[in-house]
Amino acid sequence: MNTILKIDKIRKTYPSFSLKDVSFEVEPGQIMGFIGRNGAGKTTTLKCIMNLVHYESGNISAFDKDMTENELENKQKIGFALSELNYYPNKTIRQLMKVTKKFYKQFDEQKFQEACHLFNLNIDKKLEELSSGMKVKYSVAIALSHHAELLILDEPTSGLDPVSRDEILDIFRQIVKNKDRAILFSTHITSDLDKCASDITYIHDGEIIYTGTKQNFIQSYLFVKDKSVNKELLEEYIAYKEFDDHIEGLIYSDKKEKFLQAGIEPQEPDLEQIMVYIERSKNNHESFNL
Repeated sequence: MNTILKIDKIRKTYPSFSLKDVSFEVEPGQIMGFIGRNGAGKTTTLKCIMNLVHYESGNISAFDKDMTENELENKQKIGFALSELNYYPNKTIRQLMKVTKKFYKQFDEQKFQEACHLFNLNIDKKLEELSSGMKVKYSVAIALSHHAELLILDEPTSGLDPVSRDEILDIFRQIVKNKDRAILFSTHITSDLDKCASDITYIHDGEIIYTGTKQNFIQSYLFVKDKSVNKELLEEYIAYKEFDDHIEGLIYSDKKEKFLQAGIEPQEPDLEQIMVYIERSKNNHESFNL
């Protein structure tokens, strides 16, 4: 099995938004970061994968089997969690585990307890008593306990403090270490992807504008901070901002020589800089007066 998950030309139309031929693949060993600004279609895509939203056309397969025709079988191998756990808030982790294990043929209660111990989760705490970080760890513990080969997580690190986020990212790296499992997680926290993602899928206004390795994505761009304020180069930017004493923005990497000739040294950008300026370009951002 070379592909754990394959999404092929998915379309879903709402009155004010639509997914337009969304396509990408997730392979064993990958941590795929699914990025895009709020409202771009990340959560809708994840819900389509899990058949929580019925799409109009296209195909989704997991473990080389059609997701619709083999939904129950495939979901035995998938750990899925939306951004907030809010069901049965008055139940303890132990009580929820006893209910959850009835849905999974391979659920291993001992493994669940071991994962909770590793994550410092008190299984006698009620769900409503857990912090956001602990809820994420609970979702991961459930996934590990039924031997999930694919984790699909919606904004798992949103709202977490830096220490909790770092712990979750360490767990993600451990999960895929043996190259037999994969993680697809949506996020707008690009610094998390800098630390752990191997691949990126970028969605903008319901369309995939990039899917591939994080390294290739970053190497396609350069960040420029021009203190000489050379306005003759403005047309070379994908998007830029003008400040009182400098211009900064994003360029394609093949434009580097023009800037070097002007005495400007472009730098490798981080994911946040790429995302900010791509969105700025696609939204045709214009300055305004307050």
